[in-house]
Amino acid sequence: MTTTDVPAGADTGFRRRLLDGMAACIRRHGYPDTTVADIVRAARTSRRTFYAHFTDRQECLVALLYETNERTIARISASVDPGAAWELQVRQAIEGWIAAVQADPPITLSWIRDVPALGQGHARQVQRETMAAFVVLIQRLTDTPRLRAAGVRPPSDQTAVILLGGLRELIAATVEDGRDVRTIVDPAVEATRLLLGPRAAS
Repeated sequence: MTTTDVPAGADTGFRRRLLDGMAACIRRHGYPDTTVADIVRAARTSRRTFYAHFTDRQECLVALLYETNERTIARISASVDPGAAWELQVRQAIEGWIAAVQADPPITLSWIRDVPALGQGHARQVQRETMAAFVVLIQRLTDTPRLRAAGVRPPSDQTAVILLGGLRELIAATVEDGRDVRTIVDPAVEATRLLLGPRAAS
């Protein structure tokens, strides 16, 4: 990186613009058809600046999706009232996730469809770390006095992954079909209740 291309103190600003540029390209025509040239054009910067921040477009995508999933997890967590009834907490969590998807369906779809296609390496590592973070979220949300009193216990890692995998595929298929993701709230709530609820734990 040189000071002629990235002024002192402007690092964060250029990185933000590149991530936003990547997001704009994904919304416009998807990640597979996005080039570095597209990204820098959308970011109104140069290839030189791009390569000062990212090795390639895959690294830029991974950074964008990592950041997006952090926001999604925070949104889900903030949506749940730990003092509410078990069934209501499930609905709050699902609605929080769906609201995050609604905010940017193409980016969510890219996480579900594009990252697994990138193969091994950093992308695969981030995919596993993100799924692990979602597992921890589910276990934390189900490990409260109110839920223990209702007979609910935190699920195993395996059970949480089964739930997440099913919900992710349902979200992806709904977005791909051009349907409103709000239509999956009720079936997603029911599946979560059946898999994690007191009867499953007994």
